[in-house]
Amino acid sequence: MLPLRFTQRRFPQTKLFLTSYFLSTTNNHRGSNLNQPSSPPPIKVLLTETAGRGVFATRTIQPGELIHTAKPIISHPSIASTDNVCYVCLKIVTKQSGFQAQEVLFCSEECREQAKGFYEVEKEADWSAFVAHCRTRGLKYPFLAKRLACMVISGVASSDSLDILQPAHLSAEMISQMKEELCLLRSALEDSGMKDEQLTFLNIEWYAGVLARIRINAFRIELAGNTYEDLLALAAASVESEAAVGNAVYMLPSFYNHDCDPNTHIIWVENVEARLKALREIEAGEELRICYIDASMDRDARQNLLSNGFGFQCNCPRCMSND
Repeated sequence: MLPLRFTQRRFPQTKLFLTSYFLSTTNNHRGSNLNQPSSPPPIKVLLTETAGRGVFATRTIQPGELIHTAKPIISHPSIASTDNVCYVCLKIVTKQSGFQAQEVLFCSEECREQAKGFYEVEKEADWSAFVAHCRTRGLKYPFLAKRLACMVISGVASSDSLDILQPAHLSAEMISQMKEELCLLRSALEDSGMKDEQLTFLNIEWYAGVLARIRINAFRIELAGNTYEDLLALAAASVESEAAVGNAVYMLPSFYNHDCDPNTHIIWVENVEARLKALREIEAGEELRICYIDASMDRDARQNLLSNGFGFQCNCPRCMSND
């Protein structure tokens, strides 16, 4: 069994952290029209009665208003998209227009510079066994754990970067399956010349704890696209049964609770930067909610997916009315 700290919540510390997070990240997004987020954003994070933390409006929010944007803590391309998206921001690029570095692409010098820390660690390792393992089993979240591990080793992130997020429950069987992934991850890094002291944090407790949080907090990144070429690339990905260009974990968007009839939605236009927009008018004090799944499914399908994938039974008005 995992230690209890994987399921404990530290809400007082969270409230203080989020206050500083809002003030430090939203002052860069000033604007007066509905396509620009205000500064600070018109929201606050509070405890709900039944769903842990939630995001609430501090004033009336208009339909279509851009509430705030968010950059990811970690992101990673899907296996199918590695050859046509930026390795950092997931923007669709081509080998002709991008900045290629060995096996990966960057859309700009800025993204290549941003990747400098973790990629210097990552490029020295042979990941073929790790990738083959994930590809065979259809796994996507271990890639996010791998990137975080490389970020920790390079010093651009701390090993407890995701601890503030709510974890999923992991069974003993799930943890056992993760041990093989961890072994492949450690072996790739050790074979690249990493010293034991650099990998002290990389044990099953850390790995399982990270994946427990990634499992219920990661978003599939599906870009809207601005050009005809973007649409073609997305269509090709759909044919390969991988419409998402990658996955990412965010801080603030992870605190939005679910509703099958949401008042807010999250979109990605050309890269991994998330945009939270209001679907209808939201009153001051009202909780902002997004839909975690395909809202067009029937009630039983939604309930089954939410229970198995996110570990809760939805009691939103739509589900309660058997819609």
